[in-house]
Amino acid sequence: MRTNKMCAILGNLNRFKGLLPLTDKRPLATLPFDCKYRLIDFNLSSIVNANINTVFMVFNEDETQSVFDHIGGGKEWNLDGVQNRFFIHVYQDFLKRKAEDKHYYDTVIDYLQKSKSEYTVYMGSKMLCNIDLRALLKIHQMQNNDMTVVYKRVGKENIHPSDLLLDVAEDGTIQKAISAQDTILGEVNNLCADIYIVQTQALIDALRKGQNEGESVNMESFLRSKITEVDSSSYEYTGYLSNIYDMKTYYQANMDMLDTQKFNSLMYSSQKIYTKLKNEVPTYYSEASDVENSQFASGSVIEGSVKNSLVSRQTQIKPQAQVDSSILMANNQIGAGAVVRYAILDKNVVVEPGVKIIGTKEEPIVLKKGSHVISDIYGGE
Repeated sequence: MRTNKMCAILGNLNRFKGLLPLTDKRPLATLPFDCKYRLIDFNLSSIVNANINTVFMVFNEDETQSVFDHIGGGKEWNLDGVQNRFFIHVYQDFLKRKAEDKHYYDTVIDYLQKSKSEYTVYMGSKMLCNIDLRALLKIHQMQNNDMTVVYKRVGKENIHPSDLLLDVAEDGTIQKAISAQDTILGEVNNLCADIYIVQTQALIDALRKGQNEGESVNMESFLRSKITEVDSSSYEYTGYLSNIYDMKTYYQANMDMLDTQKFNSLMYSSQKIYTKLKNEVPTYYSEASDVENSQFASGSVIEGSVKNSLVSRQTQIKPQAQVDSSILMANNQIGAGAVVRYAILDKNVVVEPGVKIIGTKEEPIVLKKGSHVISDIYGGE
């Protein structure tokens, strides 16, 4: 007898040159977001909120340290109990098994069998959203098809060539699945969110057959290929979604959190967002500080001006310093009289007094972790 409604698989293999150097030593999934979160928090929170107690995650081999540093034992997402567990696997191990002509999906199949779940949900890593997986399950059960695929109606400016677009009929069935690079984009497009739900046993059968026939080792690509091979229904997600694949989309997703409507849509829907806890003192604002339309995590000291920006933990902004339209990650030091405008500063960046870092909205300046800035930097047009 099956004891769980759903189990989950998280695929975190997306790599985009446009996100370097922020993803030099961390996967897209653990990119900091909105001062105190990581992108993976939203997937894990959707899973927790749906009472899913077992998760299978796949990462590239040189990216797991950042994942373990953030997730730890999984306590914040209720994944540290005897019944609640998570598993992290390395994608390159699957590739090696395929190269050796071995059954490369056996590890996934073993997980699915032991989960004793009737349904499996798969989620990719680059679509930032807060989806109710219980509602998705209900729609899947009502439509009674083999697979249900989540999509979002978005403008053509929010689509990457590697994305998948769906042709959805009036009754919700999916007629076509087309790569964005192989079609002419419309003003509004049905973007596949790479979130799928399928009966577990049917997935096991498909994986067994797929590995015997040499199909893709990447499970996201594998599921994409099945959309038109099986009876697939659609589920339109209408909440906030950001498709993150380069610095501009990452920057804009963070800036969207300064818009009350977008912030509430993502953060204050019926589903709570969980993240790694940090017990710190509140951020201190001196009498000389000037703060406007900005967000702050804990433990910072603000003595200068901060406008239209997001500031993470343990950051110091000295007197007469100006931070505008920027993202400051943890442990940044902005010297007295310095100017930071349209910039993204990774962790542990030191900006010396009086230095100017000025980019543009279209091309924010990005400083890698641990940078020490002693002279002016200008970018963009």
